[in-house]
Amino acid sequence: MGHIIRVGRLVASGPGKRHVHGLSERGKAMKLVSREMVEKAGVDVDQLLKLLVANAAAELTTFYYYTILRVNLIGFQGEGLKAIAEDARIEDRNHFEALVPRIYELGGKLPDDMKEFHDLSACPPARLPANARDIKAIVDVLLKAEQCAVRGYSNLCNLTAGKDHRTYDLALAILHEEIEHEAWFAEFLEMGPSGHFRRRRAGESPFVSKFLHIE
Repeated sequence: MGHIIRVGRLVASGPGKRHVHGLSERGKAMKLVSREMVEKAGVDVDQLLKLLVANAAAELTTFYYYTILRVNLIGFQGEGLKAIAEDARIEDRNHFEALVPRIYELGGKLPDDMKEFHDLSACPPARLPANARDIKAIVDVLLKAEQCAVRGYSNLCNLTAGKDHRTYDLALAILHEEIEHEAWFAEFLEMGPSGHFRRRRAGESPFVSKFLHIE
């Protein structure tokens, strides 16, 4: 007959058999604390997760569509825009990378199917215009995509302000960058000066970089 030795929460039963009790419960408690505190503050976390996943989908799909838009920015006008589009494209990918950990921290997950994820996007697809040589039409697509993002993150900030400090901090950081992206493209459409220049390097993400664990 095997012997049983109890050391704290570790139980060894029989030769070569080891069982760890309580870790799943403790892990569950640790996972739920961040969610519980947000719920106690009055936030509907399930609804918040739907918004976070939808915005993460918008960021990743925008990264994809911006790749196509950037490639088609050619000619004298288009080449002048390509670097700005690239800055926005890479930073949108960064936004996706920054959102994913918060989704899982709150007990959510990304869909297993990419098509399903695409269709959950909080913003319409930023598709290439029918006339791919119409630079103004391309910029208009870029601008509308950024404006949709500004609305989405403003909503997240309003929902989490004073209640979910971590999500609010993240949403506000992304909002800062989306507002700048909007201003860049609005400037090219002669809607007024943006008041600032492009990034020092592509993907700089001056506000969101503190949330990133990738280069």
